[in-house]
Amino acid sequence: MNLAIVIVVSAALALGIILRLAVSQSLQAKRSTGLAVSIRPIDIEAFRNLINPAEDEYLRRRLPANRFRAVRRERLRAMAAYVHVAASNAVVLVRVGEAAVASGDARVAGAARQLVNDALVLRRNTTVALARIYLALAWPNSGFAAVRVVERYEQLSGAAMLLGRLQNPAVPVRLSARL
Repeated sequence: MNLAIVIVVSAALALGIILRLAVSQSLQAKRSTGLAVSIRPIDIEAFRNLINPAEDEYLRRRLPANRFRAVRRERLRAMAAYVHVAASNAVVLVRVGEAAVASGDARVAGAARQLVNDALVLRRNTTVALARIYLALAWPNSGFAAVRVVERYEQLSGAAMLLGRLQNPAVPVRLSARL
């Protein structure tokens, strides 16, 4: 009986600590005013090159099997890094869009809702893409890729640029790196 009480009390304390940490981190994220500063640009052309099946097929034909698997794993790790950045940018843009929805201007609020919707879809797609990438890391000869992430990211970029132009036409918004 005493052991059960100790376990229940310990579990309640652990739950309380976890909830306190989650709430404090959430409040810190909401307090940050420079959300747009935390957006990291992505080199879309390099990302497209990584997910191009023709590139993988070229490497498969030109390299010995063991070397191809090693190169494929490196490309998959790079792909995962791009997807992680896209996911974190989507989270930031959800917050930016939610803040802009309260705007009195109907055009800004509409653009903000579109931005939030696109960011949420991208966030879902990045989760699926990361699962596929990690599966491909285990089986590098498979054809798993993150193609949908690139298209959704470009769509999200367009929505962010529209909202940025409506809110402040003088400040450019870029989610893609230009070389």
